[in-house]
Amino acid sequence: MNSHDPEARPADEEEVEASEQLEAVEESEETEPSGDDSAALEAEVLKWKELAMRTAADQENYRKRAAREREEAVRYANQSLLEDLLPILDNFEMGMQAAAQDKSSMIYVGMDMVRKQLAEFLSNCGASVIESEGKPFDPNVHEAVSQEVAEGVEDGTIIRVMRRGYMLRDRLLRPATVVVAQSADESDTEEN
Repeated sequence: MNSHDPEARPADEEEVEASEQLEAVEESEETEPSGDDSAALEAEVLKWKELAMRTAADQENYRKRAAREREEAVRYANQSLLEDLLPILDNFEMGMQAAAQDKSSMIYVGMDMVRKQLAEFLSNCGASVIESEGKPFDPNVHEAVSQEVAEGVEDGTIIRVMRRGYMLRDRLLRPATVVVAQSADESDTEEN
């Protein structure tokens, strides 16, 4: 027998090889799932597939919510600053009313320029004045401090603004403090 010839193997080696192949086939038959095992494995696969899909959906929802919150934080980042600035604007407006007695004075002219700059600043920040006078009372944006009898004015109409209200884009920054018209008929029934 030639030791270099691959086909020339001793008989014992062929038997060992055949025996190993037979054992491998028997093992593979043992590891193949039966009908019950197959259904259990399919159920397990479906369970993990569903869990993966839910996790992916949760992650996508989280991403969208985080992006929305980030956008909102940027949109309303100046809210605290503007809320602190509003009382200063109120005092400035009172000073403007006092200086308006002499509109030709340099004080009034200078204050008017500052008022215009402040209005532009508020506008650039997304803040706007709530126009109230002559409009119907809306409890969502107005705060009534009193009612007064007003002839020729519809009941519930705002007749005077005590303090301006402001919106920051679509969000209320501060409600307008107003005086609301009351019909003369209602005031008579309240007195009785």
